[in-house]
Amino acid sequence: MDRTEKRAFVASLAEVFADTSFVLVAQNKGMTVAGVSDLRRKMRAAGATYKVAKNRLANLALDGTSFQGISPLLKGPTALAWSKDPVAVAKTAVEFAKTNDKFVILGGSLGSQVLDVNGIKALAELPSLETLRAQLLGLIQTPATRIAGILQAPGGQVARVLAAYAKKDEAA
Repeated sequence: MDRTEKRAFVASLAEVFADTSFVLVAQNKGMTVAGVSDLRRKMRAAGATYKVAKNRLANLALDGTSFQGISPLLKGPTALAWSKDPVAVAKTAVEFAKTNDKFVILGGSLGSQVLDVNGIKALAELPSLETLRAQLLGLIQTPATRIAGILQAPGGQVARVLAAYAKKDEAA
């Protein structure tokens, strides 16, 4: 890489750090090209981006962002993954780390909060953003359904009482 390419890379990475809410740092020492391609494919499917970056350039891009706390993690062959949905990145990385022992999660940052490996695993256990939205929608719809049922019940009871009186009058 020449200097202009390095400046462009640092600028693009700084722009990414400004737009995202979560960055994961992992070590990919000894991974094969096929393994990295598989991981990139899985990350892309989850709506995330996975990029191997030079530590010095990544540190330059981190300066002045809320993710500065992950700078000590950038040692050795590291890679960064990010997404607007932090749970998707964490889930994909943790699942991939279970099957590939050469992919090691070092930590990450959720905004200015630095997370260690256990924090990343805890984040991966949370439901995804889409699942949370569906659950919230279900919670919102449930009371409305119950209210509609409760409001209809007295009207139905009144109708049944009137029908019973009508049958009583017809029988008499």
